[in-house]
Amino acid sequence: MNAEIIAVGSELLLGQITNTNARFLSQHLAEIGVNIYYHTVVGDNEAQLEDAVILAQKRADLIIFSGGLGPTKDDLTKETIARLIGTTLEYNEEALQSIEAYFAKTGRIMTENNKKQALVIKDSIILKNDNGMAPGMFAKADGTYYMLLPGPPREMQPMFLNYGRPEILKTMEKVERIESRVLRFFGIGESALETEIDDILMKQANPTIAPLAGDGEVILRITAKHESPDEAFRLIQQAEEEILERVGAFFYGYEDTTIAAELAAKLKEKQVTIAAAESLTGGLFLGELTAIPGTSAFVKGGVVCYTNEVKEQVLHVNKETLDARGAVSAECAKELAQNVRKLCDAHIGISFTGVAGPDKLEGQEPGTVFLAIAFEGKETIVHPLKMAGSRAGIRKRTVKYGCHYLLQLLD
Repeated sequence: MNAEIIAVGSELLLGQITNTNARFLSQHLAEIGVNIYYHTVVGDNEAQLEDAVILAQKRADLIIFSGGLGPTKDDLTKETIARLIGTTLEYNEEALQSIEAYFAKTGRIMTENNKKQALVIKDSIILKNDNGMAPGMFAKADGTYYMLLPGPPREMQPMFLNYGRPEILKTMEKVERIESRVLRFFGIGESALETEIDDILMKQANPTIAPLAGDGEVILRITAKHESPDEAFRLIQQAEEEILERVGAFFYGYEDTTIAAELAAKLKEKQVTIAAAESLTGGLFLGELTAIPGTSAFVKGGVVCYTNEVKEQVLHVNKETLDARGAVSAECAKELAQNVRKLCDAHIGISFTGVAGPDKLEGQEPGTVFLAIAFEGKETIVHPLKMAGSRAGIRKRTVKYGCHYLLQLLD
């Protein structure tokens, strides 16, 4: 079954509210194997809604509407649908009694237009509204199914789960589950990753693989469809293994995790403590780590060493290093990492120094970064980086690179 979701409401087009209904419906329809190829948003305008419905009828077996079932004149979804499928509206007595009871209970005067909410498409299946007034509807005409749901999420979501979804399942000859898994990568660009797995992408059918660019990251979504959830997961696992054989060095986690969260988990697992000297990042690295609960078990502390005076007087970077090489240098980064580790008595010291921009510093271009890691008992490693973008973007990606290199070191 192919479906289209049409959200009705001028407030959506004006940006006054977010269309969370479409996301909710897509997630739950995917679970039962209904394909969603289009999301449409249309204002409270009869002609525009009619155009949207006529287009949807050409490409969907099921059209789901959210919004436009209320009591006011601009609530016109059911009127428009009834006219387009050649039928009329009629009062649903149960809904009308429920509305009247609500006003009687609250002591409010029921205006005539509130009765409009009890109007339903003739011969449609009524979807009970346990959290509001206007009932939903499920109708069929000329081979197309129409489901009308209220706009407020607190009404729409339970109505769909309790009454709408079961009605859709009754119409489906075969129920397939759609399962998906998100793989997250850092340290490789979207085009480079796609090149590495191009032949896998070219032959995909089931499962499908969709590359997405994130904030300095690459995301792959693997989606499989099968009547058996176990078989869908097997297909996903097979595709994942094939992908990670090629680009596993850049993989760091699944679904909604972050690279900082994965680093925190690894530090805790390995019982390794860390301290940071942050010039370029100004505390952003430790801010990311300490936002995660439980990091006091492995974060020892750190120093924001934005000026050369602090680098020299607090972290004891040699004056000769600063005079000869400058703060934006591999030598300075190395001393910062080694000295903050000793200062905080940690297993690992990490440092970030560089130029975030927009102006040059010490003759160095924005995006010039030196990241150093000093691990107790091991040789200190310095990673020079060249990045482009905004000041904020350079600082954020620098932090992610720090997490990336630490994860590689601890693996």
